[in-house]
Amino acid sequence: MSEYNVREEKTMPKGSPELTSARKEEIINACLNLYQTMSFKEITIKDIGDATSFTRTSIYNYFHTKEEIFLAILQREYQKWVEELSLLEEEDAPSEEKLAKGIAETLDKRSLMLKILSMNHYDMEENSRQENLDEFKITYGKTLSKVDDLLKLYCPQKTSEQRQNFIYALFPFLYGIYPYTYVTQKQKKAMEYAELDFRYHSIYELTFSFIKQLLEV
Repeated sequence: MSEYNVREEKTMPKGSPELTSARKEEIINACLNLYQTMSFKEITIKDIGDATSFTRTSIYNYFHTKEEIFLAILQREYQKWVEELSLLEEEDAPSEEKLAKGIAETLDKRSLMLKILSMNHYDMEENSRQENLDEFKITYGKTLSKVDDLLKLYCPQKTSEQRQNFIYALFPFLYGIYPYTYVTQKQKKAMEYAELDFRYHSIYELTFSFIKQLLEV
């Protein structure tokens, strides 16, 4: 933590919402920094505590498990996605082509969200307290509603059932994008050994193609 942040924290009353929020953000950011070089499985609460300005045991005042910290990261990613999707509502001449392009572009910026979804989503939900999961689901629900709003704007001819079918297809699709767009050297070597014809695809390419097909249904 910087000297500025230390001084700032000292001005916050102990147990205040501001201090609680600041501590949570520090824990989340410490976890994110570790996640750049370590896997979900490798990271421990001790590692996260060592990367913060307070003791490991203090982390338990804010998060009971490592999974709760990652769930908070995922919730933050979903919130950023909602904000980016909201900008698509400003389109003057909406069309299905522009909707596919717009959603694909927003997801292309959310590789962290897609990585977590593809690898550890079930464990995070299962090993988080109910109140944390409830808060996450509220944010998740906002993304569902925002996509539905965009469908109403860009595809006014689609019925409520068609919009629902689109959403039910899109969101499960998100769980599988990351492994097809980020391949390790070990995986490449295995695919070469198996003589698999692998071609790199970006998040944008996969999403744009998929949404285009969905909109034609």
